[in-house]
Amino acid sequence: MRRHVIDGSDHICVRDAPRSLGNQARQVRLYCPTPGPQLQPAMAQHRPDSEAPLLAAAVTATKPDAAVTPEPPAKRNKYPFFCAVLASMTSVLMGYNVAVMSGAQIFMAEDLGVSDAQIEVLSGVINIYSLVGALLAGWTSDRLGRRLTIVLANAFFLAGPLAMALAGGYAVLMAGRFVAGVGVGYALVIAPVYAAEIAPASSRGLLSSLPEIFINSGVMLSYVSNFVFSGLPVHLSWRVMFAAGAVPTLFLAAGVLTMPESPRWLAMKGRLQEAKAVLDKTSDTPAEAEQRLLEIEEVVAAGSGTGGEGGDGAWKEVATKAGVRRVLAVVLTLQFFQQASGIDSVVLYGPRVLAMAGVTSNTLLLGLNVLFGVAKAGSILVAMALADRVGRRPLLLVSTGGMTASLLVLGSLFAAFAGAKDDAAVAAGSVAAVVAFVVAFSVGFGPLAWVYSSEILPLRLRGQGAGLGTAMNRIMSGVVTMTFISLYQGITMAGAFYLYAGICAAAFVFIYACLPETRGRSLEDMEELFHTK
Repeated sequence: MRRHVIDGSDHICVRDAPRSLGNQARQVRLYCPTPGPQLQPAMAQHRPDSEAPLLAAAVTATKPDAAVTPEPPAKRNKYPFFCAVLASMTSVLMGYNVAVMSGAQIFMAEDLGVSDAQIEVLSGVINIYSLVGALLAGWTSDRLGRRLTIVLANAFFLAGPLAMALAGGYAVLMAGRFVAGVGVGYALVIAPVYAAEIAPASSRGLLSSLPEIFINSGVMLSYVSNFVFSGLPVHLSWRVMFAAGAVPTLFLAAGVLTMPESPRWLAMKGRLQEAKAVLDKTSDTPAEAEQRLLEIEEVVAAGSGTGGEGGDGAWKEVATKAGVRRVLAVVLTLQFFQQASGIDSVVLYGPRVLAMAGVTSNTLLLGLNVLFGVAKAGSILVAMALADRVGRRPLLLVSTGGMTASLLVLGSLFAAFAGAKDDAAVAAGSVAAVVAFVVAFSVGFGPLAWVYSSEILPLRLRGQGAGLGTAMNRIMSGVVTMTFISLYQGITMAGAFYLYAGICAAAFVFIYACLPETRGRSLEDMEELFHTK
């Protein structure tokens, strides 16, 4: 093929193209700038008529207006968002049932005469009881499916609060807390797992944050309930607070039955056509649905060769594969630090903390508790918006750093002004430090510990692994809430918050040293990242 050089322009001479190409020359992708005006007459003089169509095609293909316009980015599918919202509504009940004790304990003590030690146990024991639900949730979700497991959690949230509302003594209160605790365990495991498995990679961080958002919404609603019903007679106020949590359960259970089942669970059960239909509805594009199905099939096939579905084969991998052990260690450590940070000492004992900071009015104490709930729930929206933009790791580092700083300030206020009464400056500083603590927790560590844990667990171990992580979370929450009163009485309130600050600093170091970024990766890609295949 010859080249003509005219006025410094380098052009390919089309007449030397093989005649055998014919019309196929239209499909040949070559860089061929449009000939300049000086070249076009020369080409016309030396061009046989039989070659005119070929040249016309070559020239037309090089015009700028004939360039292929890139396809616009696919719009995010809203259907998985609505599914994840509905599933995560169970987490509202979980947050409500755990935190309603914060204000109810004031009136329970007056009505039933329960002691501080009994209040401490009632407040924290629901987290220990939730271990039953957390450990059963993996088995239940792998056998019955994610959807029916959510319905089961709602049944526990109906029975437990009703028992509490009708209780006439400490024994029945403990029984009601046990039933509600089992529901807490189920909700903590299944809502994040369902949200992660139904979501496409583009919005998985957002959707996986929904359970934590709704947990905090439930906490906020319990504080509002404490405040609103505090004006009722003492023997009714705390009972209505508990009973209000049972109202939404039947409606939520009915709504959950309209959701699709998790595509990953369907694939695990060999129901690939149903899994494909769900993926078609919940993916951003048909191509992504096909890709997700292929990835799921590959992981399920690999899991079946080792006794998948969270069975004995998966647990054997814990003993034989370093990558699997690393994933479980990360999940357990994250959940340990999330609760050892002392967040539930504020969630359940906020009024006590503020009372020791100088606030003396019960109405003001409960009103400030609502402020904490609003700040905590509202801050989750920041994590929801940034998780898929900024990434998990930066948010976790900012969160643990902010928690450490705010706890140091709170501890220093108690150390410097212990016993101050009606000191507006000390009270305002303490309120600001507590708000900063809950905000820092909620923009990162709160929701993203669950998101990260759900993402990195292999499919064949996801149900059981999430159950173990939740068990660790609830054990530490129970330890913190069942010892907080005794702790601050033993080492002072300042000492307690300094201790929590040290734990948060250790969490920062762990995240910085051990956690890689997972933003934008498919759940199956995690197996490559952590070498769990």
